[in-house]
Amino acid sequence: MKKIYNKYKPHYKENLTLAIPVVISQLGHTLVHTADSIIVGQFAGTIPLAAVSLVNSIFMIIMVLGIGISYGLTPLVAQENGKNNFEECGKLLSNSLIINIFTGIALFCFIYFGSVLFIDHLDQAPEVVYHAKPYLNLLGLSVIPLMVFLTFKQFAEGLGFTKQAMMISIWGNVINIILGIIFVKGLFGISPMGVKGVGYSTLIDRSIMAIIMVIYVFKSVYFRKYLKNFVWNFIDKIRLKRIFKQGAPTAMQYTFEVSAFSGAAILIGTIGAVEQAAHQVAINLAATTYMMASGISAAATIKTGNNFGKSDFQYLRLSAISSYHIVLVFMSITAALFMGLNNILPAFYSKDTAVIEIAAGLLLIAAIFQLFDGAQVVGLGILRGMGDVNLPTLITFMAYWVFGLPVGYYLGITLNFGVSGIWIGLTLGLLVASILLFLRFQKLSKKLI
Repeated sequence: MKKIYNKYKPHYKENLTLAIPVVISQLGHTLVHTADSIIVGQFAGTIPLAAVSLVNSIFMIIMVLGIGISYGLTPLVAQENGKNNFEECGKLLSNSLIINIFTGIALFCFIYFGSVLFIDHLDQAPEVVYHAKPYLNLLGLSVIPLMVFLTFKQFAEGLGFTKQAMMISIWGNVINIILGIIFVKGLFGISPMGVKGVGYSTLIDRSIMAIIMVIYVFKSVYFRKYLKNFVWNFIDKIRLKRIFKQGAPTAMQYTFEVSAFSGAAILIGTIGAVEQAAHQVAINLAATTYMMASGISAAATIKTGNNFGKSDFQYLRLSAISSYHIVLVFMSITAALFMGLNNILPAFYSKDTAVIEIAAGLLLIAAIFQLFDGAQVVGLGILRGMGDVNLPTLITFMAYWVFGLPVGYYLGITLNFGVSGIWIGLTLGLLVASILLFLRFQKLSKKLI
């Protein structure tokens, strides 16, 4: 063990220095919905919390689609920076901004004109649907400023500047929590808004974050050499194609996994509102650790892309394996916390004893899939940095939609194991994905050396 530690020690330090701010920044995406769930669960009740669960299960698919598209910029910027091709980084930024703004507008239109009607046909409780619709519309509108924020965040992080996005995310979440409590509960003369309150707080929060991130990039001296030839309306077909070839498969990778969990939420909603609220509690906690692991994955993408651009393949492999070590240690800790605090954590979300009891059982299953979830998301990040996105996309589709969710449906619905059966199926899907992605990395990295 000591020999292994000494071999990878320099890489642990480098990767953690880069990863920790990204982890905190990535966590900000999930904490917005975590805060929404806690605020609504404490101040509005079980039915509104079930509405938040339903909306988040739909919106997370849409949000990760946007996040995935924005990720197309990160490995390209890291690779060009590794080649000391600084001006190309600025040109990639301007093209990515165009792609991401149009993506944000398209996703909002899809939500506003499509998903709201879609909710009516999911066999959900009518009172849950009533609260869900206005909340979903507000989250949909927040996608546009979110995509602007992500564009400049991914640009800065691709160049190794990760701390500023972290600080913006922290303060953004503070603003979201304060405004959410004020709007939901009705303070300072404002009428109680219920679920809509957290929708408004999220929209305001993401708009402020976008403005501050843009100002930081253009005012900071660190980015001047990259932005010499930046033009707001610069469009180049070749660069658009490069970004989209990276971003689109990445978006699909995230979408296949998150949509499987969202599909599970819809299946659970057909069982009952209490079960759906319990699922929201457990999946919210699991999503929090997942987004932290995805921060380690994002750092692995940056380091791998930079080493790939330098053609330093031996260093690339050592750095990548150290990222696997880091995420497995981290997810082991979170698994232990889920097991030890499974009866305590759900009480922060709900006062309903039935919700707490079911959620406590689900957290035990979540503890098991922590390691698989961390390994697969880091595997995707490493392969993305190497420019390998197409086969990993197929792997995620097969693991979650051909294997995980069907097995979950069979166990949970057909065999009547309920919520636990559905979660066991998803766990097996994560196991399959983690193994296949690691084998893919082994094959490609050994071939480069």
